[in-house]
Amino acid sequence: MNKTACIVLAAGDGKRMKSHKPKVLMNVLFKPMLGWVLDSAEKTAPDEVCVVVGSGEEQVKKYLESRKGSNYNYTIARQTERKGTGHAVMQAEATLKNSENVLILCGDAPFIDEKTITNALKTHTEGKCGVTVITAVPDNPFGYGRIVRDEKGDLLKIVEQKDASDEEKKIGEINSGAYWFDSKALLEALPKLSNGNAAGEYYLTDAISLIRQSGKRAAVSSAENKLIVLGANSRSDLAALNDYARKRVLKRLMEGGVEIPCKDGVIIGCDVEIGQDTVILPNTIIRGKCRIGSSCEIGPSSLIENCTIGDGVTLNSVQAYESVVESGAKIGPFSQLRAGSHIGQNVKIGDFVEVKNSNIGEKTSAAHLTYIGDSDVGRGVNFGCGCVTANYDGANKFRTKIGDDAFIGCNTNLVAPVEVGANAATGAGSTITKDVPPDSLALERADTRIIEHWEKNKQRKKK
Repeated sequence: MNKTACIVLAAGDGKRMKSHKPKVLMNVLFKPMLGWVLDSAEKTAPDEVCVVVGSGEEQVKKYLESRKGSNYNYTIARQTERKGTGHAVMQAEATLKNSENVLILCGDAPFIDEKTITNALKTHTEGKCGVTVITAVPDNPFGYGRIVRDEKGDLLKIVEQKDASDEEKKIGEINSGAYWFDSKALLEALPKLSNGNAAGEYYLTDAISLIRQSGKRAAVSSAENKLIVLGANSRSDLAALNDYARKRVLKRLMEGGVEIPCKDGVIIGCDVEIGQDTVILPNTIIRGKCRIGSSCEIGPSSLIENCTIGDGVTLNSVQAYESVVESGAKIGPFSQLRAGSHIGQNVKIGDFVEVKNSNIGEKTSAAHLTYIGDSDVGRGVNFGCGCVTANYDGANKFRTKIGDDAFIGCNTNLVAPVEVGANAATGAGSTITKDVPPDSLALERADTRIIEHWEKNKQRKKK
């Protein structure tokens, strides 16, 4: 069989979070803690990933279904009653039976990493172990179970803080809560677990002693990354995790050549990639699967989400979502790119301009106060102030098409579906409802009427 599996424990209530969401869906840098754990686990390519759900089951399942880029159809195991970590693993019996070695992870410990998991698996398989405990040496081991080794360096026992002697409390190495088990050995141990403790729970750590008693080796794999032990039980804990993660991401980016002259208000997600010599200015948030090129200037006060940004782009006080901005574009201040927008090279988009689900050709300019929605705009087009593509009739949406080098005069309304040909122009204040041929000027205005001594003005004067 020689299969590996991963079981992620994600059934906790997280009552101290004071949230309608289960604890594992609380965000660290805009990504649920469960997402961090699954990302690391999946990089090691287990044959099966099983998630044990309990509190907030439907929310967890919905998140699993939404995970883009994952190659896994997750197996779901249900823990209807919270009776400890050992009891949670019991619910995934089918996964254990279908694997040779199984990785157990906590869904609320987001900083477990691929290297730690891979190193532990190597220790586990090469040593033909029944169990391998992943450990770490944090700055402060207080509250964690201490790792007591035998003379060979293998695991002798795990002693909880409350049960540790003064000598054992001096031990800095602690249990991370992550393990590799021989699946058959774990299946044999689980029915022997006892809940004869104050909490009335079945502890997974008790399975380690049972496996040792059966004659199988219990090994230890110490992680270089001491942050793997960090979890969150409260909003304060969660804030600390966010702070750790934010600083790590900023450090990684700066070491890669990104300039962040002032880190105030700069929050960048763990999946963001940024090229060399790009400058990130204060109060800027970049999240999701963003790819930003080199020599850009992002910010101040910008929000970028799931976007691809080329080289040499300026985004000043911009909000951009699920869009592509090609090299040399200059956008802002106070502009918005809504989902589905594609901005060509060297485009200029100025203040109070909104683009939605539109393609904007290279060197096009929309300087200010313009809405471009559901449109295909050619290269070298100029939008005057206050232009609108009226794309919605109250029931359906239609597209506007504008050819290369067209000129859209100030306060023009283009009522879709409509097409403005190449090198055509619209007069200021026009409402265009018919197609405009290339090389033409379109004027669509009512005649000016002046009504003197208007009665309403007289009434206003009296007041």
